[in-house]
Amino acid sequence: MKMPLSLEDSLNRIIQERSLTVLFQPIVSNKLRAIYGYEALIRGPSNTPLHSPVTLFETAASCGRLVELEMLCREVAIKQFLRLNLPEKLFLNTSPESLAQPGYPTGCTLDIAEQAGLKPERVVIELTEQYPTQNYDVIRDAKNHFKEMGFEIAIDDLGAGYAGLRMWSELRPDYVKIDRHFMQDIHEDNVKQEFVRSILNIARGLNCRVIGEGVETIEEYRCVTKMGIDYIQGYYFARPTNIPIVRIPKNSFAYLAPDEKKPFGRSYFSKTIADLLQRTPGIPSSTTVDECAQIFHMAPQLDSLPIVDGDMPIGLARKNTLTSLLLTRFGRELHGKKAISRFIENEALMLESNLPIEEASRRVSEQMKQDKALDFIILENGCYKGMGSATDLLTVITEMQVRSARYANPLTLLPGNVPIYEEVDYLLREKQEFVVCYCDLDSFKPFNDKYGYEKGDQVIKDLAEILKANVPEEHDFVGHIGGDDFILILLSEDWRDRCKNILAHFKKNVARYYTREDINQGGIWSQDRAGKYRFFPLLTLSIGCAIPDPYRCKSHHDIAALATGAKHEAKRISGNSLFVERRRVPLKSFDKNEAVA
Repeated sequence: MKMPLSLEDSLNRIIQERSLTVLFQPIVSNKLRAIYGYEALIRGPSNTPLHSPVTLFETAASCGRLVELEMLCREVAIKQFLRLNLPEKLFLNTSPESLAQPGYPTGCTLDIAEQAGLKPERVVIELTEQYPTQNYDVIRDAKNHFKEMGFEIAIDDLGAGYAGLRMWSELRPDYVKIDRHFMQDIHEDNVKQEFVRSILNIARGLNCRVIGEGVETIEEYRCVTKMGIDYIQGYYFARPTNIPIVRIPKNSFAYLAPDEKKPFGRSYFSKTIADLLQRTPGIPSSTTVDECAQIFHMAPQLDSLPIVDGDMPIGLARKNTLTSLLLTRFGRELHGKKAISRFIENEALMLESNLPIEEASRRVSEQMKQDKALDFIILENGCYKGMGSATDLLTVITEMQVRSARYANPLTLLPGNVPIYEEVDYLLREKQEFVVCYCDLDSFKPFNDKYGYEKGDQVIKDLAEILKANVPEEHDFVGHIGGDDFILILLSEDWRDRCKNILAHFKKNVARYYTREDINQGGIWSQDRAGKYRFFPLLTLSIGCAIPDPYRCKSHHDIAALATGAKHEAKRISGNSLFVERRRVPLKSFDKNEAVA
């Protein structure tokens, strides 16, 4: 049916004049407590009948200009996204109907992004289904084409379209967005909760990330967070706007129950100074003493003010120093109009945001021996980022120590199963390449039976020290499963050499655990597990290594299966042995009820 001339004329003018407005709505990572990306939402001119996106795109489809309009939308959105210098990912909407159009221009989106300076890995193509879709072959080909160019794929409004589940199974996208209908009052609706749980279960099996769209209230937010939705979009955090927020206020997460506010993955045990960041605005060095005093008066919770010129921190103005200065006779008359830069502490402690908490604690402690001040400056690549407090630092250190002690192996004090699993799951979520090594002593039970548990414990503690000496903690991870079983999680490129050094070090030390007689005969006589006496060689160490595929392994259960298989192969080799598994995914799903060892 031919559209009314006024609508068609309006559309032609909009395309010709490129008079589209882009609004951005943040998508929030619930785990990172930060913005993960932005969805670009298009509006027509406010003074036209095509202001509504529904009317705008329906008119374009009727006029045969849908593809042209969508390409213009992508170009405008990408350029505005970069002009605003927005962080993280950009979600761009497209319709399956346009992908199925004859002569659809392939490669245009990549050209637009590259010309604008936006890397394709920052772009997510979001398929929005407004009409029945039948041509799945064309859509699947288009999806593969987008993926080959480096884009990610999302399905929008799952549960609201005509064939959303089939599209999910056909396309295997990186993200699915649950329609806002299922988010509305979900905390009061058990049926909606069951539907969302089903989506989450399917998504975990397909390694697909889930976005809850249309979360508007505190109650909805708490409910979907507790259910395990990783990413959230909706009015609860921010409405769409042409100049969106770039940081989520901390109090947006303050309504979670204590167990819902726990950090995830490695942050349980390895925090950085960025976790203490307080975004205190800096003041220029030209600020007068009187102006500085007024700021302290209006913000009595502050003990220090950062002095920053541009992005470069100059030092700290201390409240107590300023108070002492102004309380002297004629202090305000003499100094009130002077620049605060003449009275600041130039030797203030400045720490990079990626500095580990433990090292930060050491530096703050050293500083406090000379200066009782409790504040310090946090930098990012040498530029001012915010402030930190020694009080907050001590609180975090205490929490880390308590949690570390709770999950540490009591004999070696190395991290136990819980932190091992969390470290592995963290690396998988980050799609980080790593090597997992399962270290296991050979002939350890008969050694224990003959020499006693005290001597056996000493062997285990010595092995732990050998592992720690060869594994740099700033990059890699040593964990103690229990007994004589250890796990190494290695990111170092020279991991193979480190494993060989561990074997050589252990071989060199092993003689100290035996009597001369047993050394001369090369082993001991002891009972095996069947109760029969037989000869066992001296202790040796087997290391089984696997290099998991972080895109195909779904959890620590898969990694445990790989590592266990590699260990078994290593133990089949006589003597101190190193085996590297060629498979990168387990042959079968690992049974989480099966013991790792």
